[in-house]
Formats: sequence, C-alpha cells, structure tokens
Amino acid sequence: MSGRTYFIRTFGCQMNAHDSERAAGVLETMGYRPAPDPATADLVLFNTCAIRENADQRLYGQLSALKPLKLADPGKTVVVGGCLAQKDQATVAQRAPWVDVVYGTHNIARLPQLLARADGATLPVVEILDHTETFPSALPARREVAHHAWVSISIGCNNTCTFCIVPRLRGPERSRKLGDVVAEVRALVADGVCEVSLLGQNVNSYGRDLVAADPGAGPRNRTLFAELLHALGDVDGLERVRFTSPHPKDFTADVFAAMRDVPNVCEHLHLPLQSGSDRILRRMQRSYRSARYLDLVAEARATIPGVAISTDIIVGFPGESDDDFDDTLRVTELAAFDAAFTFEYSPRPGTAAVALDGHLDPAVVNARYRRLAELTRTLAAASNARQVGTVQQVLVDGESKTDPQRVSGRTRTNRLVHLPRTAATDPGTLVNARLTSAAPFYLHGEVTTARAQLGVPTPAPSTAAR
Repeated sequence: MSGRTYFIRTFGCQMNAHDSERAAGVLETMGYRPAPDPATADLVLFNTCAIRENADQRLYGQLSALKPLKLADPGKTVVVGGCLAQKDQATVAQRAPWVDVVYGTHNIARLPQLLARADGATLPVVEILDHTETFPSALPARREVAHHAWVSISIGCNNTCTFCIVPRLRGPERSRKLGDVVAEVRALVADGVCEVSLLGQNVNSYGRDLVAADPGAGPRNRTLFAELLHALGDVDGLERVRFTSPHPKDFTADVFAAMRDVPNVCEHLHLPLQSGSDRILRRMQRSYRSARYLDLVAEARATIPGVAISTDIIVGFPGESDDDFDDTLRVTELAAFDAAFTFEYSPRPGTAAVALDGHLDPAVVNARYRRLAELTRTLAAASNARQVGTVQQVLVDGESKTDPQRVSGRTRTNRLVHLPRTAATDPGTLVNARLTSAAPFYLHGEVTTARAQLGVPTPAPSTAAR
C-alpha cells in the first residue's frame, strides 16, 4: 500500500468537512498520502451531501467526468460515502457502475475493510449501516488547516423538520461525553490548533441523552452545552470556540451567558430562522414562532456585547403565499441580520415536505429569492459599514483567493477581513487590525499589532442599536 495516494472531494456542510478529515486520517493510517487532484490519485473519495438537489447533480456530474480516468486506469479506486450514499444506497452503483465502494454516514471506521473487500470484488462493494458504531471524532484525522479543527459533539437529530432529511440519514441524536470532547480539544491545542468549531445537528440540545441516561447525576444549574462551553474556557492555548448550528427552540439563557462570560467563546451566533411566517413554520414543523425568534435575537444582543447574528432562510416552501413571504421580509428586517444564507426550496425525496400541497412555480420562488437576497445583502453591507474604523482581532487563515498580495482571516464575529500580506500574517496568526473599508460580504483592514501584543481580546463594538 505504501506510496498510494488519495484525493477527497467534500460536498455540503461543516459536518461533512469533519467527516472528510476523519476519512483522510483513516486512509493515511493505511499508508495513503494526499494527491493534488483526482487525475493523479490512486483513490478518489466523494463525501456527499443530500440536503439540496444540486448536490446530487454535482456528484453524478463529477463521477461521469471521472469515468474515462477509471477506464484508462482500472486500478484507480473510486469511493462514494456520506449522506447521498446513505439515501440512494445501491442506486449510486447502478448510476455509476465504475464506483468501487459505496458507504453511508455511519461507517467511516469501516473504510479499511471495505477497500480490502473491493480488491477482490467483481461488483461494487456497498455497505450501509443503520447506526453509528464508532463516533467519527474517535478516528484519526488529517486537518486541511493546521490552526483550526472541527469537533463533533453529537451526531444525528431528534427533530422532525419537514424539509430536512438529516434525521433519516444520520439517525437519532447521540452525544459524546463532555470529558471526551474536552480531551480531544486539549489534544488538538497541543497539536497547534487555536480555534475549534463545535458541530452538531442541534448543538444546544447536546447532552440531553447523557443526562437522561444518568438520572443519579442530580439537578444541574445549567445545560450540559453551557457546561461544555465553560469547560473549554479552561483549556490553555485555545483562543477561539465557535459552534453550529443551534435550534431556536432549544436556546437557553445560560448559553447566552456563556457566550458573554467565557473569554474564548466567540461573539457570533448562527441562528436559523428558515421562515418569518408562523403558518409556514408550522408546516415546516419548526417548534417556535417569529415572536419567540425575535425575542431570542433581542436577548442575544442585550446579553453579548458586539454579537453578530447570522441565519438560514428558505424561500418558496410549499404553500408559501405572498403574505407569508412578506412576513419573512419583515422578520428579516427586524432581526437586522449581520449575514444570511438564503436558499430556494427544492423538493428532496425522503422528506415530508415533498408530500405537502402548494408547491410553487420555480419562477415565483426565484423572484422571491432575489428580493430576499437583496434585503440581506443591504443588511450585511450596513453591518459591515458599522465596523469601519474599529480595531478587531483577526485570525489569519491564509492567502486571499483573489489577491496574492493579501491574506484573509476572520474576526471573532466571523466577518471576513482581507489584510496586506506581511511577515506578521502567516496562517494561524492572531493580529489586531483596523478595519478601513467594507463591502457586503467582507472588509479590508490594516494590521496594527501582532499576536505577542494582543493581550485579552476586546469584543467588537456593540451593534445593539439598529
């Protein structure tokens, strides 16, 4: 196996990025080494997503592009894993019979055995498990970025949102023990990581299954997720803690307090709205209403100085009327989001929403999407403009994708900042930067002090006044 190479292409969300790092770690324990592209790799792995329709199209398009390479080199191994594989199962091999291995969301740890079976198989090896036997976070990892790590605190989901297929593909929610999470983070920091992002389908329900399984633990003063944030605040050398994604129905005051009181927890909250219409929220089976959501936004801004709030919004959900869409525009404007990820609804087989009545004309959906995107762009531009002239802490990620003379990084509030490249702006470096100009989705700045002079980070200026 020595000398063989691999290439992994990841589709979709942060959880998939985390799983790809684990798959890479497993492959490297087998003697594989990374290749720069699929053409030169001995093994090509597609880690798939099933949340949006274009993920299917992208996967099968790239598998088709890979077919000539596979035919020219039958020894090249093609692997498809993740959510789309869990959903489609044998269909992947039927549509792309040149694929060697298909595995689901629950069996990354089984990759060595599956590859061994594929060596002697005449047909694609397909293995889809119904539940997770080994937490992906327990597996070795190869991180793409030395200073940042994804840390899974739970897998699966207990919610029943009608637009979402995740509970079917990843199963019910299971939490890792708090001590295991903290131990992983300590090990990551010892390996040079200074920022971690905690992952879960619903991070703020973390630990409820653990508490339920241990009734003798006695009453708690705060939720286990808030306890986890406080515990990570005690990890020396850990500069930043982020988390995604919480569910509005489960957000508690002790988490807002932890975001305020624990110095390394960043002042950024991603809080999915999905719709501003109470009628549509009911059809989505989202167990909160717009007034409750806006109360959470107000509580976050009142509790956490300088917090930035981002969100997800779906446009054109089945049955959405003009009035429903107007409610979404109204709530979006009242929330004054600092950033928003907006999506046109697309039917996903396997979700309850497919069977709902009132599916809309795509042209209507697109027109609404463009109106909402313009509003969120305006709000983001205003939010970034308010930061100009302030000095904020930026963690440098690497070279700008558009200008080799600049580097890019993120503030504690998750704003993208472009800075001039200097000796002080290597990847993983914390700098203070004066923000000099703003666009809707990024800012420009100039470095004022390097890491050694930073001291305790200062929160971004308050944006409570809107």
